Amino acid sequence: MYDEVLIEVADRIRTTASIGKADIGALLFWKRLRADTTWVRELMTTPEQDVRAVTAKAVAAVNDESLTVPEAASAGRRELAALPGFKTGDALASALLLAAAPGRMAIYDDRAQTGLETLGLSLSAARGRYGRYMELVEDLRSTANLHRHAWTARDVDTALFWLGGQK
Repeated sequence: MYDEVLIEVADRIRTTASIGKADIGALLFWKRLRADTTWVRELMTTPEQDVRAVTAKAVAAVNDESLTVPEAASAGRRELAALPGFKTGDALASALLLAAAPGRMAIYDDRAQTGLETLGLSLSAARGRYGRYMELVEDLRSTANLHRHAWTARDVDTALFWLGGQK
C-alpha cells in the first residue's frame, strides 16, 4: 500500500502533536523528493526541539475545527515557513500538513497543478497557494458529494495526481 509511510507518520503525529525530523525525512522519502539539498542540511542542524515547536503550531492549525479547511491549510502552511526548506514550495509542506490532519488536508504537487489546469481551474504560484489549493479541493469534494460520492481531500488530490500525469 503506497500510503503506509504516510499512515505511520500520521499516527505518530497524532500521538506527539508535532512533527520531528525523522518524520519529515520519512515524508520526504514518501514524496520521492531530493534530500541532497542545502535546506535538508540546514534542517538537520536545527535542534529537534525547535523543529517540534514550529511543527506543533502547524499541527494545531490544520486541526483547528473553528477554521474552515482552506483557512486551516493557510495557517498551517504559514507556520511551516519558519523551517529551513519550507519558505517556498508546497509539495513537502503539504505532505506534512496531510500527515498532521489526514481527514482535512491534501497533497499539492506539480501533477495536482496539471490536473487542476486540465479541469480548467486556475491556481497561481503567488504566496498563499496552499490555502487556495485547499479551497479548490473543497469545491471539488462538494461537487463529488452532489453526485453522491463521499470523497476525502486525499481522494481529490489522488485524482488530480492521476489526471495530471495523463499529459
